[in-house]
Amino acid sequence: MPVVERIALGLEYHGGSFKGWQSQAGGGTVQDALEKALAEIAGDAVRVVAAGRTDAGVHALVQVVHFDVMHPRPLQAWVRGTNTYLPATIAVRWAASVPQSFHARFSATAREYRYLLWNHPVRPAVAAGQVGWTHAALDLAAMQAALPGVLGRQDFSALRSSECQAKSPVRTIHEASVRRSGHWFQFHIRADGFLHHMVRNLVGALIQIGRGRHDPSWLASLLASRDRRLGAPTFAPDGLYLSGVQYDRRWNLPAEDLIRQIPCPPC
Repeated sequence: MPVVERIALGLEYHGGSFKGWQSQAGGGTVQDALEKALAEIAGDAVRVVAAGRTDAGVHALVQVVHFDVMHPRPLQAWVRGTNTYLPATIAVRWAASVPQSFHARFSATAREYRYLLWNHPVRPAVAAGQVGWTHAALDLAAMQAALPGVLGRQDFSALRSSECQAKSPVRTIHEASVRRSGHWFQFHIRADGFLHHMVRNLVGALIQIGRGRHDPSWLASLLASRDRRLGAPTFAPDGLYLSGVQYDRRWNLPAEDLIRQIPCPPC
């Protein structure tokens, strides 16, 4: 009986041409493309489990998956070989052999998302699909003043999609920030987990505050209401990036490649 080996992969992808992460009957997802490429190297069908599911149009600088194979291959085969069969918008960055007890989703202790926003009267062209956009001028200080209201463990029903399948709306946000460089705004959120559309709904709420439609205290009040109907519209997926997944050191994953910054956009 061949020895089963569990492999973890780190990958990045541009989500613009995909229907999200999760495999579906009609195909066209990141998971579908990855599993097809891995099967070429494994010689058998491969099923992967991801650290987090991203929606259509959402990108990943760091996505971690695991899968089991019956026939071991050199680790570089899972990187270079798989990349040979992947579309240009997906790349495997590293591979590691891990114990059977490792689970890409359940072993993760935290995840990070970043949202890149172009705040200018004219929409982006070269960076289209890679950044969000709003034309009205934003007040950075007001948005920063609102962020302490989302920290800690609390009920995020007011930022939760009606299609969310999570059993509980309670999550813990460890870190939340927004910074500005010229016309660029970058939002950064680190939490133990995220609800469906949670980051995009949070960015939408912060933009409403930045535009002066609500004062900074409104965000905490919104969360306390637990009513999604009182929140801002879900913001565009274009500028959202899964930028980090945190694991305990005992798994011996490449820590230097588990948290990544958004590359300098074409500005």
